[in-house]
Amino acid sequence: MIKILLIFSSLILTVNLAFGQKAEVEEAVTQLTKLMVTPDSAVLDKLILNNLSYGHSSGKVQTKQEFMHALLSGESDFVDINLTDQTVIVQNKTALVRHTLNAKTNDKNVPGNVKLYILLIWSKEKAGWKLLGRQAVKVP
Repeated sequence: MIKILLIFSSLILTVNLAFGQKAEVEEAVTQLTKLMVTPDSAVLDKLILNNLSYGHSSGKVQTKQEFMHALLSGESDFVDINLTDQTVIVQNKTALVRHTLNAKTNDKNVPGNVKLYILLIWSKEKAGWKLLGRQAVKVP
């Protein structure tokens, strides 16, 4: 009987841990989304790993420095971002997040709208979940 209780307790703990990690990743995604609309250099720097690979639907790939510069300079200007259809898969210290991004932009003072499928790759570090990669593709 004690064996069964220990196994059951272990399963409950594992499930709770998985839900907790998923919630942490979702919070990191929310923070990134807010920072893309209202960039903050110091907070972005803490949320993004130095070896970031940030892929655009056009095929352009940016480093951490290039991505941050584009946001902070207004070259990439998100006015509003809405994420839908989000899924999160956590595997050990890696998380994959997929969602559809609908955004209003104002790049180079030209208003626009964008709808993209996004894949984010997050890495669990001592200080929390950090963005390692991002790839966008156009919605067919």
